[in-house]
Amino acid sequence: MTTWKERPMSLADKAKNKSQELKGRAKELAGKATGDEDLRAEGEVDQAKGNLKQVGANVKDALKS
Repeated sequence: MTTWKERPMSLADKAKNKSQELKGRAKELAGKATGDEDLRAEGEVDQAKGNLKQVGANVKDALKS
């Protein structure tokens, strides 16, 4: 039996990371459309965070396999 720490990344975690990426993309586009550079930059940061979390989780899953 595997513990929760040994299981691959859950579908809920993947969805949460993807949601953060998409929310970031929406902020970036809204910032571009309105000329709000702070909002655009915040969107880029959110996208990067979501991508980084996803990559980290994929690496972690690969190492456990």
